[in-house]
Amino acid sequence: MASKEGGEKNKGSQGAGDNKEKRRKESILDLSKYLEKSIRVKFAGGREAAGILKGYDPLLNLVLDNTTEYLRDPDDPYKLLDDTRALGLVVCRGTSVVLICPMDGMEAIPNPFIAQE
Repeated sequence: MASKEGGEKNKGSQGAGDNKEKRRKESILDLSKYLEKSIRVKFAGGREAAGILKGYDPLLNLVLDNTTEYLRDPDDPYKLLDDTRALGLVVCRGTSVVLICPMDGMEAIPNPFIAQE
């Protein structure tokens, strides 16, 4: 009798496992509205790039076309220069993506935490 109860408990836990397996992993972001539109991406380590979003996956791997990288100041790695370089078609690894924003409607503002001169 005890073994029968143990078997029923195992069935219950297996059923819960099946439900977890049936659930499909979904992306945190819905990037479909940005397909074929210009976006700007910030990466871990400070790099920034802008391009036209051609594709993505649930892991946030991105495919950008007509990509431009914004170069940083060699003396101050947190400061962006006005210089850019063209990269063309780029595949961005999702683990290094920190921020994604659309280019239309984006406006740069001064940092409120830095004393203005």
